[in-house]
Amino acid sequence: MDPFLISVLSNIGLFSFLALSAWLLLIGGEISFGQQAYFAFGAYGGGIATAVWGWPFPLALLWGAGLGAGVGALVAWPAARLSGVHYAIATLAFAELSRACLNVFRYQRDVDGYLTGPDGANGFGDIRWVYETGIAPGTYLALIAGLLFAVITAIALASRFNLLAQLRMVGEDPILAGMQGLRVLRWKVGAAAAAGAIAGLGGGLYAHLATYVEPAQFSVMTGVHAVAYGLIGGLGTALGPILGVLIDIGLLESLRALAAYRMIVFGGLVALILILRPRGILDESLVAKVRAWARR
Repeated sequence: MDPFLISVLSNIGLFSFLALSAWLLLIGGEISFGQQAYFAFGAYGGGIATAVWGWPFPLALLWGAGLGAGVGALVAWPAARLSGVHYAIATLAFAELSRACLNVFRYQRDVDGYLTGPDGANGFGDIRWVYETGIAPGTYLALIAGLLFAVITAIALASRFNLLAQLRMVGEDPILAGMQGLRVLRWKVGAAAAAGAIAGLGGGLYAHLATYVEPAQFSVMTGVHAVAYGLIGGLGTALGPILGVLIDIGLLESLRALAAYRMIVFGGLVALILILRPRGILDESLVAKVRAWARR
């Protein structure tokens, strides 16, 4: 397979984790501009686990996902009492605080005669597990796709057991959901923890593919794009945010003629879709129609 195509598909897969993370909170009624922070925690946590501590790769990914889930729950516990723009600003502030902390975070150890680990604003390099073990780019792409499929399957199972339906109830009307016996705060914290785990898993995969990460990579615009993917693709299904990633990275980035105007085109596309389809392309009504057609 063409190396450029593998690179584009790998980026689509990696940022799909971030998009799914933001989408999960969107259906819970909250807009989070801070999911890039959990992506960063997964990247740094997973990278430290393999490059500095010498952990096996699967355990490092679990550590990154667990770190994202734990921090996500801790942040959501006070922030979930907020709503609307206040919640969005709180998550944005946390993400920027996290990025500022990573700019001064230094944790290095001697590994084979070289200082390895995060070095503040200089970044964190030598995350070389993938290359040291001889994993080909195509094989790593297959690993990304497999884990992404596992996440989508888990979301589908949650939908089958009506967990997503209850989360949507909390998102649409938390007061009514509480009157019906749903513990709104627990649902919001649980959704934030799950979203943090998904972002952390994607971050761990991203760090080992890039071999180098730095705080500047996890900027506000990364979080804005994560939310926009769900708003473009649609809130009716987990495939919605992935469609948003495909449109942005797969289409706009691949068209070299639009390279200089990518952000302008993407912003205009978001505005246009929100006007024509406020719940995105794959919204709940379209998904319900497709499912009814499939059953017939």
